[in-house]
Amino acid sequence: MKTIKTNHTTKSETGAVLTQLFAHANPKNVEGMARFGIVSKNILGLTTPFLRSLAKIHNGNHPMAIELWNSGVYEARALAAMIGDPKQLTQMQMNAWVKEFDNWAICDGVCIHLFRKTPYAHKAAKQWCKRKEEFVRRAGFTMMATLAVHDKTASDHVFQQYLAIVKKYSTDERNGVKKAVNWALRQIGKRNLPLNAVAIATAEEIRRIDSPAARWIAADALRELRGDAVQKRLLHKK
Repeated sequence: MKTIKTNHTTKSETGAVLTQLFAHANPKNVEGMARFGIVSKNILGLTTPFLRSLAKIHNGNHPMAIELWNSGVYEARALAAMIGDPKQLTQMQMNAWVKEFDNWAICDGVCIHLFRKTPYAHKAAKQWCKRKEEFVRRAGFTMMATLAVHDKTASDHVFQQYLAIVKKYSTDERNGVKKAVNWALRQIGKRNLPLNAVAIATAEEIRRIDSPAARWIAADALRELRGDAVQKRLLHKK
């Protein structure tokens, strides 16, 4: 089925895309995804390359992105993140979407492809990490991690503040949260030499907390942040 690129969309166009998604459903892939913790109510088992091929056609079609998200289909939502326009996405929409995250993959994908590009990215990071829901809190730390990589204009002070939040929530034992906390700690520590030193100091403080999650987060982060590969890259970058 040929899909025509457009800046405007109708429900029939979105329906055609959904038809393509369902036509390529692969139940065997669904089973494999579940083994990696990617579980959702409506999941088709589609590959990332296939979704990217559709994203190239519909890139920037924000109305379609909204309709795809509202379908509730996992792959449609992943595609919505790829084609959505961060300039058109509102804070209200972001807060509505984040509440519906039901696995780590949709959380990370939406944050990386769409949310971190919005003007509200840093505000969302600070707000969501304080929420109790597992994947909302994960989204907060995922935003910190991806902003540490991609936001070249943010000051070191912004990420130093994030490190204090990382320490505060390092005792959250939920797998989805502790891995994102660790991710944020490592990415902030790889941003530059000054932040590397502060991140290492923060990890040392976290390591002394009487919590299995905190000890794992710290040990894993320290191994990378003190490693030769990171240190050489940061010295070269200086």
